Amino acid sequence: MNKFWEDCLPVPATRTIDDMRHVLAIPGAYPNNILYFMYRSLSKNENDREWLSAHLLRFDLTRIPAGTISGEFVKTKGHYHPAAPDGRGYPELYQVISGHAHYLLQKEDLSDIVVVEAGPGDIVLIPPGYGHVSINPSSEELLMSNIVSDAFSSIYGDYEEKQGAAYYEFEGSGWSINPSYADIAEIRFAQPGSLEDLGIPAQKSIYELVGDDEKLAFLNRPSILDDFDIIP
Repeated sequence: MNKFWEDCLPVPATRTIDDMRHVLAIPGAYPNNILYFMYRSLSKNENDREWLSAHLLRFDLTRIPAGTISGEFVKTKGHYHPAAPDGRGYPELYQVISGHAHYLLQKEDLSDIVVVEAGPGDIVLIPPGYGHVSINPSSEELLMSNIVSDAFSSIYGDYEEKQGAAYYEFEGSGWSINPSYADIAEIRFAQPGSLEDLGIPAQKSIYELVGDDEKLAFLNRPSILDDFDIIP
């Protein structure tokens, strides 16, 4: 982790086994009961904090230690985003800082389900209309950052009602369909796509975008993305 963040991180919010029970393939025990840690609304200085607040944006870090629960890799809870005022679902921008991630994205109508496989430095855009789960599929801790609109609350209900996403990822046996879903698309796999057309350079910290009105405008006005090919 960047030395700056190590020195200034606040007390994190956490997800425990009890918090996650409704989205796990097979609920079970886990060391210390905490699956992952969330550091919300971060900034490196007061000017950045004020800019993020004024633009209804939030910069976060999430730390997911390596591990499994009843064989399933540790993951985030999973959620959808509501529609922005322009009628498109709010997107989100992620970056792997260290470790490896599988971003499991599923379109709301389940016509497309894709796993984006990302490593250190990779930037992943969650497109409008896709729910998402972040999975740590490796033996090392996953640390990732994200920038997202602060104008909405995430929607967890669909994931809780169906006991997680459309697929589970298990150590050893790989991907397994969640039996709560029917008539879903076959899972496909992708690498992080280029976001250069959006002005987002590959492998540079997404925090460097803080302060750039134009490059991050799509997070609150997702219809901007209609002119770009952003589906991984």
